[in-house]
Amino acid sequence: MNIAVIGLSHKTATVEVREKLSIQEDRVQVALQTLCSYPSIEEAAVLSTCNRMELYVVTKETEGGIRETMQFLAEFSQVPLQFLRRYLFILLRQDAVMHLMRVAAGLDSLVLGEGQILAQVKHTHKLAQQYNGAGRILNQLFKQALTAGKRVRTETEIGTGAVSISSAAVELAQLKLGNLAEQRVMILGAGKMARLLVTHLVAKGATQITIVNRSPHKAKEMLVQVGKTEGVRFEVEPIDRLLTVISNSDLVFTSTASPEILIHKADLAPLQHPGLMLVDISVPRNVEATVSELPNVRCFNVDDLQAVVSSNQENRRQMMAKAEVILEECLAEFDSWWRSLETVPTISQLRQKMENIREQEMEKALSRLGGEFAERHQEVIENLTRGIINKILHDPMVQLRAQQDIETRRRCMQALQMLFDLEPTNQFKES
Repeated sequence: MNIAVIGLSHKTATVEVREKLSIQEDRVQVALQTLCSYPSIEEAAVLSTCNRMELYVVTKETEGGIRETMQFLAEFSQVPLQFLRRYLFILLRQDAVMHLMRVAAGLDSLVLGEGQILAQVKHTHKLAQQYNGAGRILNQLFKQALTAGKRVRTETEIGTGAVSISSAAVELAQLKLGNLAEQRVMILGAGKMARLLVTHLVAKGATQITIVNRSPHKAKEMLVQVGKTEGVRFEVEPIDRLLTVISNSDLVFTSTASPEILIHKADLAPLQHPGLMLVDISVPRNVEATVSELPNVRCFNVDDLQAVVSSNQENRRQMMAKAEVILEECLAEFDSWWRSLETVPTISQLRQKMENIREQEMEKALSRLGGEFAERHQEVIENLTRGIINKILHDPMVQLRAQQDIETRRRCMQALQMLFDLEPTNQFKES
């Protein structure tokens, strides 16, 4: 058995490539069912965000599992594998485990220390459980990764003042436009990212914000969550007024889950806007890339946020050393658990052998005790004999699992296999 992660991120691929592989939540169930139908794949989870698309799999056979996962990526995204190969990374076992922990801790994010990714990893785990993708190994891996992420955020200051994608987008706007109080701002979308945009815009001094959404009711609910802010005028408009609102705006943010382009070059061309800035933080993108060809229009996407983000990184980089120590501790805990899996088949065999003996002796004893007495006291005798077996096995099993040294543990298993005539097993040997 082995653990592998195959995917791409903002470090290996541009937004144009990432959006081709993006898996929306309503397709996760089909993706997991398809992945787990391959012969070599036992478990699977899909982590798809604006900055990464990663598949975590548990494989019976490493090469076959990687080959099948890459085949899935090509077929599911309808992108030729020959094209994808140059952008994909592949990590195995300890590297895969450490990678997920670094992701959960925000150490692999575009914005070092950003907090949203921890919730995204948690949601990935939830979906993998809900759609039967995660089994014993991925459940433990994601639990350990979430623990690692929480520890890094509580035991270091790496998240203090850390900017999210939303706040980086607002900082970029402020850098390019200056005083945001003078800008008429529009936000397309009413989800979590849009709510964060509103929060950061208000903090940076914006006073005129219009929310455009397919559901005005949802937009109003989002503004209720933000709360009233003195001096800020909020408006809500339906999606059919999108172009009208854009024509009356100076700064436009797009943040929706739509897989389609919502703002096209041809839509903006007739507006004759004196100066418009668009910041598209959606993946897939909501703004057609060619809008930047229009005069007096500037368009930025998530890849353009790197310059803004880099200026805020230096202090948090100094905290990375402490975070890495925490992750190494969490990795050691997972490794200890992983190594203990090697003992599971031997323990199961031994327990089953003891249970068979117990049942045989129980049957003999009950037959000698007589029908009425045996029937009246069978439950007591069952519990007594099971308790004896459990107590006899408890200490040896605890000691076997606790052996940190691989060779010592294997010698103990070999001794048990020989003494109790058990079948040798290597079910969890990495392949």
